[in-house]
Amino acid sequence: MKLSADLKAFEGRIGYRFTRPELLVRAVTHSSMSSATRDDNQRLEFLGDRVLGLVMADALLKHDRGASEGQLAPRFNALVRKETCADVARQIALGDVLKLGRSEMLSGGRRKLALLGDAMEAVIAAVYLDGGFEAAREMVLQLWGKRILKVEEDARDAKTALQEWAQGRGFPPPKYIEVKRSGPDHAPVFTISAELANGEHAQAEAGSKRQAEQAAAKALLDRLESA
Repeated sequence: MKLSADLKAFEGRIGYRFTRPELLVRAVTHSSMSSATRDDNQRLEFLGDRVLGLVMADALLKHDRGASEGQLAPRFNALVRKETCADVARQIALGDVLKLGRSEMLSGGRRKLALLGDAMEAVIAAVYLDGGFEAAREMVLQLWGKRILKVEEDARDAKTALQEWAQGRGFPPPKYIEVKRSGPDHAPVFTISAELANGEHAQAEAGSKRQAEQAAAKALLDRLESA
């Protein structure tokens, strides 16, 4: 199988050339495009999540040899969560090469956090199956880059930090409002708004309410702290 020009360019962005290009094609094929003769990326997503977890656990242990399990766990969660995977996917323009069904494309699938995060995990699995663990590890460490070095900052509990910010100024606790729920039942996407009594607010979306609330809280914190 020969790769299209856009997928060849994508190989350059991830720093890996496939010997079995069909694995990359499968990794970027969403379930809305699957058929009897075309596999989607759901099984690869399952595997890629585990490969990513092992790479990050190993990297964190090497980065801070004195950290306790209690310190490592939130750092690990920050690095492997769907929001981070989607952020990396945007960094390499993964959305541009996704193979989507018409309805998914029209609903903005190329920009959806959950869809991008899932596809990023599928790409990791494809590299693992094509070149082995070392190839996958090298790619992940290259793409995650400085995120590993500054993970302590990213790992803080944004909801707790936002509540402390509000209480320190005499405000009631923030409210988290579900603005929208989209996507199929097996892969919902929640849009949550984090709101303060003074009218400040920020929205975020994720594949679970908890993740969306954390992301919205972080977005609002970032805005308040940069003001």
